[in-house]
Amino acid sequence: MSADSDRAPAAEARLTAYLGSVGLPWELGGRPGEYVVTLPGEKKLKTVVSVLVRDRTTSLSAFVIRNPDENHEAFYRTLLRRNLRLQGVAYAIDTDGDVYLRGELPTTALDEEHLDQLLGVVLTASDDAFNELLALGFLGSMKKEWAWRVSRGESTRNLDAFRHLLEDTRPG
Repeated sequence: MSADSDRAPAAEARLTAYLGSVGLPWELGGRPGEYVVTLPGEKKLKTVVSVLVRDRTTSLSAFVIRNPDENHEAFYRTLLRRNLRLQGVAYAIDTDGDVYLRGELPTTALDEEHLDQLLGVVLTASDDAFNELLALGFLGSMKKEWAWRVSRGESTRNLDAFRHLLEDTRPG
């Protein structure tokens, strides 16, 4: 075995030891060297991160939010501005326009300190931006949902964070 081919198994062992020490749930992914980690959130209930350990590089990818229904320019401008403050990861979009956080580091750098920092940045970037991104990209849908719920006497609890934007849509 070469030194390169020894890197991934050692890094995977460091990754699983770290995840166990901090109590984060994880499972093996569908690809060799892939670990799927669930980060608990507040605004976004959870962020699922794919960590793909390879011999030379380890990548992280986390779904943030789907392609917005509206207000695309402001939505993407917000992501680009937030990218300026991120360390180790960046917002990116896939071919469907869905938003992800993506990062990559040398596999030899995969240690407790880097994992703690990167997963912390992913969680913060996904969770802190979530309500703002929802309001920018999906306000029309949320207004319709609010009006429908209010007209039927249904709970609006899941929309409480947006009450200040939605209350004016109550039927008269």
